[in-house]
Amino acid sequence: MKVLVTGGCGFLGSHVCRYYAERGDSVTSLDNMTKYELERTGYAAEAAREYHWQRLSELGVTLVKEDVRNAEAVLDYASGCHYIVHTAAQPAMTVSWEDPVLDFSTNVYGTFNVLEAARKLAIPVASCATIHVYGNKINETLRESETRYLRSPAAIGEDHPTLEGNLSPLHASKAAGDIYVQTYGRVYGLKAASFRLTGIYGPGQLGGEDHGWVANFAVRAILGWPLTIFGTGKQVRDILYVGDAAEAFHAFYESQVPGVYNIGGGETCSISLLECIRVISQLIETEVKVTFADDRYGDLRYFVCDITRAREQLGWNPKVFPSKGIENLIEWIRENRNLFSAE
Repeated sequence: MKVLVTGGCGFLGSHVCRYYAERGDSVTSLDNMTKYELERTGYAAEAAREYHWQRLSELGVTLVKEDVRNAEAVLDYASGCHYIVHTAAQPAMTVSWEDPVLDFSTNVYGTFNVLEAARKLAIPVASCATIHVYGNKINETLRESETRYLRSPAAIGEDHPTLEGNLSPLHASKAAGDIYVQTYGRVYGLKAASFRLTGIYGPGQLGGEDHGWVANFAVRAILGWPLTIFGTGKQVRDILYVGDAAEAFHAFYESQVPGVYNIGGGETCSISLLECIRVISQLIETEVKVTFADDRYGDLRYFVCDITRAREQLGWNPKVFPSKGIENLIEWIRENRNLFSAE
């Protein structure tokens, strides 16, 4: 089997590459290797950006430095493949405010290029959307407990209305990609899935304040850096371990039932920011000092995926619970402290 993974040297993409490489499949990673987000983190940006490239090279993955916005390159490297996994994205809400052109060109035009390649070559494709396509009107349905926001019913399915509430360019660009995936499935009969992903975490995550909050918290706690929560800290996500996310992509390839899927940890993997910090503090046996700042515009205070559709149509279920997944992440951070220090 030959697989093309866009954004293959990113956090999620690298795990998808690893998943297929370890199966013995032929894998090509297409990644522009931008350091745009990493340069905002205070990490050792050069070493951090090269980390996944080097590990994938050791696994025999074909590494291509190219941009998903280059339609000819996408089509060229997709030729001869059996499957495209599209993880390349501009994922940060903050970046979308500051550079809407980057956000649009990457998330909309890049996704369009991938779909066109899949259509022309008649191969299945799974694309990364996000739970942010639902917007944040969900915030109006919540009540509070001591450590988290609560909602009834707790889980939210794919039929929930989208693009409600205060929106950012990221909401618009990711929703546009999500709609294009559905349209290509309906109009061209393309075996295409849009994965509305929740907060993914795990080893290899170079998260910062803009994106990747579980890793951001863990890194700052371990290094003794200041940690800021925007809002009350009671925000909830059903976080998803990255290995489980990688398996979801292959589950779609096996079933090839097109459509949209909420891909998250479900109710059993829901955790608030405050609760996550408590888990990290217990695992590193150190008190984590936190400061609070105002909510960021457009933030979604709560999302827990109803994963019934993925379970029934794809035969997929997450396996790793937050306590174990965060422990694995912390162990990886400790082993790779050099990636997080710019000194």
